[in-house]
Amino acid sequence: MSKNKIYSRRPSWDEYFMKLAWLVAERSTCIRHHIGTVIIKDKKILTTGYNGAATGTKDCFDLGCLRNKLNIPSGQKHEICRAIHAEQNAIIQGSYHGISIKNSTLYCTHSPCILCAKAMVNAGIKKVITHIKYPDNMFQKIFLEAKIEFIILNFNNFLINQTP
Repeated sequence: MSKNKIYSRRPSWDEYFMKLAWLVAERSTCIRHHIGTVIIKDKKILTTGYNGAATGTKDCFDLGCLRNKLNIPSGQKHEICRAIHAEQNAIIQGSYHGISIKNSTLYCTHSPCILCAKAMVNAGIKKVITHIKYPDNMFQKIFLEAKIEFIILNFNNFLINQTP
């Protein structure tokens, strides 16, 4: 073996999939937050999603952010936004491509809003792992009731740029 070989710690599966979620977030067309989601089952990637405008429509890069113009705080009035949330896009991709996401794990860079939480319940997501707390806590009650496991993943040496 070469003396110059660099050894690093191999990431856990959770770290690996969360890093992929951050990579997916780089495709976001939201001015405020770059959010990415990866849906996994049996250590296999089923779908991904990032927050951005509906396919074929103008995004906030083109039109500006209405939420910024109206001074709406993060985590409030989700309906006043052109973007479809990353979690919603990942769930939609499963439906669009005929991929069952039932009993899967959803990795998302940020914790979900209540709208995404309700979609996750009906999609059959069983576990949600996130990295950053989003300022909407309404999801917690529905996750408890629906028995969706929720984990905030904290780990050191996170190498992907987390700022938009």
